[in-house]
Amino acid sequence: MKKFIPVYVRVPVIFALVFMALEYFIDSGDRPAFLKYPEVSIFLFFFLFLQVAIEITISAIDRVTYSILTEEQKKKLAEADTIEFKDTKLYKKIKSWFVKVKPIEEEGEILLNHDYDGIKELDNVLPPWWINLFYVTILFGLVYLVKYHILDGPDQKKEFEIEMEEARIAVEEYNRLAKDRIDANSVTLLTEASDLAEGKKIFETNCVACHRADAGGTIGPNLTDEYWILGGGIKNVFHTITEGGRDGKGMVAWKGTLKPSEIQLVASYVLSLQGTNPIDPKAPDGEIWKDEAKTDSDKPNAEATQQTTEETPEVADKQS
Repeated sequence: MKKFIPVYVRVPVIFALVFMALEYFIDSGDRPAFLKYPEVSIFLFFFLFLQVAIEITISAIDRVTYSILTEEQKKKLAEADTIEFKDTKLYKKIKSWFVKVKPIEEEGEILLNHDYDGIKELDNVLPPWWINLFYVTILFGLVYLVKYHILDGPDQKKEFEIEMEEARIAVEEYNRLAKDRIDANSVTLLTEASDLAEGKKIFETNCVACHRADAGGTIGPNLTDEYWILGGGIKNVFHTITEGGRDGKGMVAWKGTLKPSEIQLVASYVLSLQGTNPIDPKAPDGEIWKDEAKTDSDKPNAEATQQTTEETPEVADKQS
């Protein structure tokens, strides 16, 4: 028989390799997979016991095989140094926990009165590892019962809702940090000086041919007034730059040339030019566009001002 690496070295190495493989293939974030996912811990626990059981079984088979050899065969094996048994106390303790068999010399004590064509049956007990694993399942069932039926732990539906909420927050955070995943619905107006400076560079590189350096307009419309052909505001301007203007006579679509983050920069810069006074601007195109959100938010202030104005004569009469 071939001489192998000791079992107390081989088993931990295989276990560690399986553990690392699970950590590599299972995305568990900052926490180890066996802590975040209990089923991974159960699998690793079972795999460890299975490894030890296999190793002990192989060792037992080797011993049985060795015991039935003749003295001459044993001598040859000893001389060739092809088999060696070095049982430590720890090894014997582990083995007795996993395997409980009678030596061949004592098998007569457990031989049953069953004889089928010369085939006899032994009354061996169940392997201790199997019985102990059965006890573990009972303990697991009790813990499960207490957690989910007595202490009212989260059921599968609740766990699903929690994980979906965590996923939603993670997606929002990813979209917030991933600049080039911006679209017309999620784009926001940039007001930082550094962002506007970058937007100006993009504008001067790609837009001045049609809108002039001061955005007063030549082929394209004047971008500094309140008139817009396809709507103003950051969302409309972003969409127009991305998808292009009117069919056949409008601006080309820039989504194949500029990244979404670059379109956001140049759109924010264009809106920062509102109200400036370019030299000899082009005549207005389109219609006056008002931000409805701002208009709605200004209504309460206007109503409050009107109410104050209406109440002023009464106050004056009282004071007089």
